[in-house]
Amino acid sequence: MNLIEINRKGVHGIGLFFLLLLVAPILPVASGDSDNIYPKTLEYPWDHSPITVYIDNKNLPPHYNPDYYVQIEKALNYWEKGGNGKLNYTPVFKIVDSEKADIRITWVDNLEKNISAPAGVGGYTTPTIENMRFEHVDMVLGVGDYKEANWIQYDDSTMLVLAKHELGHALGLEHSNDKNDIMYPDYKQQNNLNSFLEDNSPLMIAGYMIFAAVVFLTVNWLLDRRKG
Repeated sequence: MNLIEINRKGVHGIGLFFLLLLVAPILPVASGDSDNIYPKTLEYPWDHSPITVYIDNKNLPPHYNPDYYVQIEKALNYWEKGGNGKLNYTPVFKIVDSEKADIRITWVDNLEKNISAPAGVGGYTTPTIENMRFEHVDMVLGVGDYKEANWIQYDDSTMLVLAKHELGHALGLEHSNDKNDIMYPDYKQQNNLNSFLEDNSPLMIAGYMIFAAVVFLTVNWLLDRRKG
């Protein structure tokens, strides 16, 4: 093996290194969740069935939409039919007209003005736990939020996603790091209102690959020219 052959192998090795370095950030990373390990507050939070649900229809904010009630019913049905497949039990719900229900759903115009709400959320759920069971759960759902200076009311599809997500918490599930899971902590992504980065991910991946190929070829050309 002569010196030129050795140098050419070094050139290809350097080029390959740069290619891997550039492509590495876009390679898929395995999710931390699995069928056996899933974030949960409690495995079996309720010690009875059916789970009663109260949907407040008296103390309503100005921008409340009556169609939201239907979205709650759809969300309840979603979990009764298996939801995201991460529950080890099958919940059965019963809507009741009593504030002493197991799950109590109330509404506010904008959670950004609610000091008790976590920042940047469309809804939040607070369980009261006694003896490793949920005694009751308070669920608060916003009906809109601000986009820059404009207040935007949630449409039915957004409310459905919010209700499914918050009911997941009321059934004992925590947040998932899987963006395809209803328990991923971003209702906007769940409602296909993805950020520019996510909407253009195929284009950006192609750009990364083209850039990596250009760097690879350029490095090879420069080193070949210097050795020539």
